[in-house]
Amino acid sequence: IEGSQNGWAETSLKATDWIAIANSVKSWNETLASRLAAIPEKPPARAMDWAYYKANAGKAGLVDGFERKCEKLCLVFASPKTRTEESEKKPEKMKNIIPFDQMTIEDLNQVLPETKLDKKYPCWPHGPIESL
Repeated sequence: IEGSQNGWAETSLKATDWIAIANSVKSWNETLASRLAAIPEKPPARAMDWAYYKANAGKAGLVDGFERKCEKLCLVFASPKTRTEESEKKPEKMKNIIPFDQMTIEDLNQVLPETKLDKKYPCWPHGPIESL
């Protein structure tokens, strides 16, 4: 290109060092793999003294709610092995369904009844606005 002594034309001709990039990605992969291997399969037990909080909380039932939420949260962050075992226990019905892109609305409602729209509230939010 005329008139560009040190312009973009010369810089675009520089070679990319793909070997250095590959080595960088490989080392980053090894770093992440070692970090993942260092994480324990089961998270450390959290010693919450729920009885203490129940005795000292000002509002009755508040601590019970937090305890239930904490237990649900612990289930969400279950180990990958536990999640894999749960996914392997899917009912046979889900393993043998037809592909979603070939389903009709009736097929979808039969396989997943929670997707069936309520006749009283067929449009979003599928319930009274007061409940939002």
